[in-house]
Amino acid sequence: VQLQASGGGLVQAGGSLRLSCAASGRTFSRYRVGWFRQAPGKEREFAARIGWSGDSTLYADSVKGRFIISRDNAKNTVYLRMNSLKPEDTAVYYCAADEDYSGDLLMFTYWGQGTLVTVSS
Repeated sequence: VQLQASGGGLVQAGGSLRLSCAASGRTFSRYRVGWFRQAPGKEREFAARIGWSGDSTLYADSVKGRFIISRDNAKNTVYLRMNSLKPEDTAVYYCAADEDYSGDLLMFTYWGQGTLVTVSS
């Protein structure tokens, strides 16, 4: 599967953005998908993930209550709605996917290129 992340940009603190992760492949609906982010000078960190049906979601404490992950399997797309953005949310955001549900659900095989989100204070 190939992933294409988009939707990043410059936004003021308190604002919102919606990121999209578009996937190729007919079986994308079977994949779990995650969003990760990497701030300048920091390691990549987990932000959110969603299961194949959209019913199972998990969020990092740092984004819980502000970010919402969702998916539209008919469009082969996963979204990350980011509300109440803070300057510390500034990072390159990556989406990732995997069809293996037996191992560590925070490990992913397929990765897209990142999309930059910059939050100004």
